[in-house]
Amino acid sequence: MGMLDGKIALVFGLANKNSIAWGIIKKLHAEGATILLSYVGEIMEKRVMPLAEEIGCTFVEPADVSKDDELDVLFAKVQERYGRLDILVHSVAFGPREDLGGRFVDISREGFKLSLDISAYSLIALAKRSEPLMTDGGSIMSLTYYAAEKVMPKYNVMAIAKAALEAITRYLAADLGPKGIRVNTISAGPIKTLAAAGVPGIRTMLKYNEKASPLRANVTQEEVGDTALYLASDLSRKVTGETIHVDSGYHVLGLTASEEDMKEFMAD
Repeated sequence: MGMLDGKIALVFGLANKNSIAWGIIKKLHAEGATILLSYVGEIMEKRVMPLAEEIGCTFVEPADVSKDDELDVLFAKVQERYGRLDILVHSVAFGPREDLGGRFVDISREGFKLSLDISAYSLIALAKRSEPLMTDGGSIMSLTYYAAEKVMPKYNVMAIAKAALEAITRYLAADLGPKGIRVNTISAGPIKTLAAAGVPGIRTMLKYNEKASPLRANVTQEEVGDTALYLASDLSRKVTGETIHVDSGYHVLGLTASEEDMKEFMAD
């Protein structure tokens, strides 16, 4: 028997096999959850459909998270076909390339609004529509990044969106808690994904995280998936409003330096 036998999980943000969402999906599926997928646009449809077939997923529906009417249609289909929802995974983020990198003060007003809408407000929109379907409680989770807490070079507009996402997580946890719905977010270390490819300096971030983090290792999609499984299961039944770091301990550091640098520092 699996930890999630009989559970219905709706996932937003799957892009390809390198997505963090795919690492999460594989873990949830392996433990018995029925996976429902949403995508946006023809390009994503072509990428998502083969992955859906791989896990036997028969619910693959389009929906733009910035359009309420499309979300209404999608959740109506979930209601009609399954009658309930147990797990919601929000793995959605977008920031215009011109608002990543460069100077922070040069972030455009339109880019700011677009990033906050798609990357942060969308969690509220999805939670609102999930609430009536989570009749026996449920688990809502999203993905954030350490740039929400501390300045990370060139992350700019996405850092603000992730900070908003973390605040939204806490407010949703308080709002939905009386219904038995838990809301948490996973702060994953840098991972080479399609979305991360748009962040200037991602290769340097990966190299540095591997050298400087306490565990001296980068994080994999599967490892984030393990934490998502914990949040989706009864093992975390009293955990809500949390930002859980899966970053090899990078977030605990004050002075971030490689082992060689630390030896030089300690010798001074």
